[in-house]
Order: sequence, then C-alpha cells, then structure tokens
Amino acid sequence: MDPIELSLFASRIEAVCDEMGAVLRRSAFSPNIRDRLDFSCAVFDAHGQLCAQAAHIPVHLGSMAFAMADIVGSLQWADGDVVVLNDPFLGGTHLPDVTVITPLFHGGELAAFLVNRAHHADIGASTPGSMPISGNLAEEGVVIAPVHWYRAGEEQAQAMAGLLASTRNPDETRGDFAAQVSANAVGRTRLAQRLSELGLASFRDGLRELNAYGARLAAEALRTIPAGIYRYEDFMDDDGLGNTDLLIRVAIEVLDGRVDVDFDGTAPQTQGNINCPLSVAAAAVFYVFRCLMPAYTPACHGTFSAIRLRAPEGCLVNARRPAAVAAGNVETSSRIVDVVMGALAKALPERIPAASYGGMNNLAMGSSRQGAAWDYYETIGGGTGGGPARAGLSGVQAHMTNTLNTPIEVLEMKYPLRVTEYALRQGSGGNGVHPGGSGLVREFLWLAPGEATLLTERRRRSPWGLAGGTAGSPGRNLHNGTVVPGKVHLHMAAGDRIRIETPGGGGWGEAPE
Repeated sequence: MDPIELSLFASRIEAVCDEMGAVLRRSAFSPNIRDRLDFSCAVFDAHGQLCAQAAHIPVHLGSMAFAMADIVGSLQWADGDVVVLNDPFLGGTHLPDVTVITPLFHGGELAAFLVNRAHHADIGASTPGSMPISGNLAEEGVVIAPVHWYRAGEEQAQAMAGLLASTRNPDETRGDFAAQVSANAVGRTRLAQRLSELGLASFRDGLRELNAYGARLAAEALRTIPAGIYRYEDFMDDDGLGNTDLLIRVAIEVLDGRVDVDFDGTAPQTQGNINCPLSVAAAAVFYVFRCLMPAYTPACHGTFSAIRLRAPEGCLVNARRPAAVAAGNVETSSRIVDVVMGALAKALPERIPAASYGGMNNLAMGSSRQGAAWDYYETIGGGTGGGPARAGLSGVQAHMTNTLNTPIEVLEMKYPLRVTEYALRQGSGGNGVHPGGSGLVREFLWLAPGEATLLTERRRRSPWGLAGGTAGSPGRNLHNGTVVPGKVHLHMAAGDRIRIETPGGGGWGEAPE
C-alpha cells in the first residue's frame, strides 16, 4: 500500500471501533456505561494481536492488547461464538470490567476478533457498587473464566444465569450485556464488509504493513530518549487493611529504539485490593510510551512491540491468584504511570510533566434493601501536573481513565442522592513556573439509607512537583464533616453527606519569589 492507502486502511478499522462504541453507549441501560462511558472497543487479528482501537479507556485497551493473544489461543472458535470473561488472572483487569469477544470468520477461516470491555457497577460483590474493601478475589464478586454465552449462534442461557442471579438488578445487568453483544455484532458486520471488499489475503497484508509502520514510528520516538537506565520509586498510601507505604520501584533501560521496564524491588502483593495483574501494569506502561509518540501513530501490535516488561511474580504489580485486585486496576495503575513518568523525567526533563492527582477517586454506592436495591459507581477527576510548556489542567480525568462524570441530572433522577456541591478545589495545585491544576470537590447528600465505599489514593502522600515546583495538595474524604480514611466502607443514613476533595497536580519549575 502507498501511504494514503495505508492511512485509509487504518482509519476504516478504527471507524469500526468507533461505531461499536456508539452502539454500546446508546443501547446500554446503566449510567455507568451510557453516561460515564466506562467502556472500550477494539479489533484484534486472528492471533489476538491488536489491530485498532477507539480512543476509550487506556487501562482497558492496554491490558487487552497485552493479554488477548493468550485468551484467544486458549479456546476453540466457531462462527457465531460470543465469549465472556472478567477473570483478572486470565486477561481481565478487575471483576466489574467484563470483556465480550466475538470472532469473525471469512470464507470459513478465522479472520479477526471484535472485542469490548465495559464496567458493570454490580458484579455480585457483597457491597453495592462492587468495589469492596476486599481481602481476596472471591469477595469482589462473580469470577467469569472465559465462557461461551453463544456457541455457533446458539445462546447458552445457563452460562450467564448464575451471574444475573447474583446481581441486585438483573434486568439492568442483562440489558448492559445485551448492549455489549450488540456492539460486537455491529462491528462484525462492518468488518465483514471490509473483508468482502479487500479479500482476506489483502486484509492480512494490510495488517502486516500497519504493524511495520507502527513499529517504525515507535522506534523513532523511543530513539529520542537518551540511552541509559532511569530509575524512580513512589508509594501507594495503603491497601485499606492496615498496610501502608507500599513501594513501587521501576528501572527503565533505553537502548536504540527499545525499552525494558523492570519493576524489580516493588513491594510484594498485599492483603488489600490494590494488587494488580501484570496486564494492568502493562497497560500503564504502554500508555506512557504511547504519549511520547506522534499522535498519528496507529494503535496496533507493532507499535508496542519494542516495549518489554518485567515484574517479579507475586509483587504488587504482578499479583498471584487469589489476590484482591478491585483497586489495582484504578489506583495502582495510576501510580505505575507516576513512577514511569518520574523515571523518564530524568531522561526527558523538557517533555515530562509533574505528577497528576494520582488515582481515580472511586466512589461505589448503593443499597441492598429488598425492593429498593441499586448500585452506582463514579470516578472523580482532579488536577494534572504542570509541565515544561504549560500549566496543569483543573478538574479533569487523567492518564489511565478517560470517562466522563455522571451528569448531576441523571444521577439525581435515577438514585436517592443529591449533589450539593460540585466545584474546583481552588489552590490545590502545586506552585511553579507552570502550576499544577486544581482538584475537584463533589459532595453527595443521601435521601435514603444505604452503603458507600471509597477507594482513593494520594490522601497521605502528595502528587510530586518537578524542576523545583511544589507538590499538589493531597485529597480528603469526609463523612458528615469528619475526615475518613482513603479506603473505607460506610453505612449511610438519610441525611448523611459524603464530600470528596480530590488532589491537585504538582507544579513544574521553581516559581520566582
């Protein structure tokens, strides 16, 4: 293909992912998928290698890119199959993120896979929102090993019956799953049209050229990093079960267009739920290096082929079953971004910003009362770090998440809640030539009894500044005006309030007096 043909080839596959996302959003039942957009869509080749993705959630997409080959290689596939999984140790992230995989056959031959991953606010955990203060995987909900929901076009209803029975609102869960299946079905139709136009051989040739192009662009970008070994370390506040200051350490070796990222020295996996499988760590690493590449670099297997990852088995970022992982996907992945960027700041001081707010400020809420059961999950943004060229942004989602907030109107219509304050947390960003962005304040009033779980970070340790800039302010969580821990489960009465003040970003450069 000439460059224009290759660009069109890539764009048309990306458009399939975009359309899958539009279908999923418009047909989902839950605000978590429909309004917050907590989902991702991608296309993989017959070997499980990434071909294209929409600009959705980095932690979803990077982990799928890392693990999909093992998933699809472990199963026998037939036309009309639909496979569902959420097992974090078999290619998932955490249990609420459920992946749906649909193969595409052309002329009787396996050609590609259509894949989406969406966050379900209820996956059968003991606490509403399915983000508990857990000590092992079994406490976090229903574990779905790869299972056929459809086999050769025939629904295997019993396969999903146990999951639906364990949820508080099975009709909503069933609707969200149907939306995921429908999104893949549309993607399958669109990609089949492309294959009919191109032929399978030309499609595979195009993928080979696309991967080679991605590999060249990635290698050129990585060669802009001076050769050497760069180290950094940072800490998780705690695991929610009394273990504090858990170290994440990285050494990045850069040599001639390749990088080796080694987490040797990272703390062992812990009792609480901030552990993560290696696929989540890979997603964070891929994300940082993808940010150093040109915007037009394709999101394909070749782009990430020069990045190698190592982490001791049984450590915080490569946990063994049955470790609890609910917050590893959302909080530990964010700290991995911090340490990789901290290391690269030593190599590229003119390109790397200070630390952002450093977590997703997770709030899971709901009620198990018979006749009034509900589940809700929210991630709340913060301030990004100032950088060499500009100040940080205020009140945004950053790094490993790319969701929206739930609109207040939707939240108040659907749940017994009122949002009494939603504002920037002025002055929370670090000072510097380019100051860090401000965090957010989001306060909820409860209109009926229920439960709430907070899984938050950067409450004890601030987001760091760079080049003489000062740290951003750590976050605070309050229940009826009293400060509570960063990771806590609360029983709420009508009239109770939860207030979340998220961290600001670190500042960059020493500000003149």
